[in-house]
Amino acid sequence: MNRYLDRSPEVAAALEAGRPVVALESTIISHGMPYPRNVETALAVEAAVREAGAVPATIAVLGGRLKAGLAEGEIEALGKAGLAVLKASRRDLPSIVARGLDGATTVAATMIIAELAGIRVFATGGIGGVHRGAERSFDISADLEELGRTSVAVVCAGAKSILDLPKTLEYLETRGVPVVGYGTDEFPAFYTSRSGLRLEERSDTPEDLAALVSVKWSLGLAGGVVVANPIPASMSMPEKLINGAIDKALGEMEAKGVKGKEVTPFLLAKVKELTGGDSLESNIALVLNNARLAAKLAAALAKLS
Repeated sequence: MNRYLDRSPEVAAALEAGRPVVALESTIISHGMPYPRNVETALAVEAAVREAGAVPATIAVLGGRLKAGLAEGEIEALGKAGLAVLKASRRDLPSIVARGLDGATTVAATMIIAELAGIRVFATGGIGGVHRGAERSFDISADLEELGRTSVAVVCAGAKSILDLPKTLEYLETRGVPVVGYGTDEFPAFYTSRSGLRLEERSDTPEDLAALVSVKWSLGLAGGVVVANPIPASMSMPEKLINGAIDKALGEMEAKGVKGKEVTPFLLAKVKELTGGDSLESNIALVLNNARLAAKLAAALAKLS
């Protein structure tokens, strides 16, 4: 066990007993939503994982310690601190740990800590990807590189539609990352289930998903698997509405010169504003949906083990 890692007693006991555990990220708490909705959502996601038969392990860095499993008070503190908490990806972990700071983990950093803790399934909203205009900016999320090297299955609603989705799928193919549609042949686009991009792989049951994931790692093929789980139809946003809001948000981002780590939080906040808050409700619904599927996948993998 890594000397910088702390597993909560509940998470440690579950892993040692071979019971299913699902990792959850913490940027959604500090950077993804306003307080107190962020804390309410984080606790609701943990509850959804429990109801589906697994143990939740919300992941963060607190006081320089890598944490797999947070207490309710720690989640509350992250939610209240909000944007004051450092956003932690792979490159940031050494500095945050060495200086004893707090960090809210992105998809990439959550995958790293989950693998260190022995957790193989992770539920999030959407993965990062290749940003629009990346041929000029070279702005590509570290999430994609992490998926190519870290052996954790990531259940998500595809990639955020603020990104260049065709280039994102091409990058994942280059890195050898299977992208499996759950009950769909089309790559979901976060707020909507439709992107027009056909997938090569599809699974319709958690057991089938678990078999694919297990065989990948048994073959010695390191790296993650993207489980693309569409947003529930009742919460899917009209494509014209959400794409119009995204285009406006991108225009404002370029005008203001927003770059780097600030791009995704800025765009999500602007899209929420332009859709009158509807995008936030869709975001919450899809995260809960992904948490339930991740718990079922974790349970199916535990049975195979």
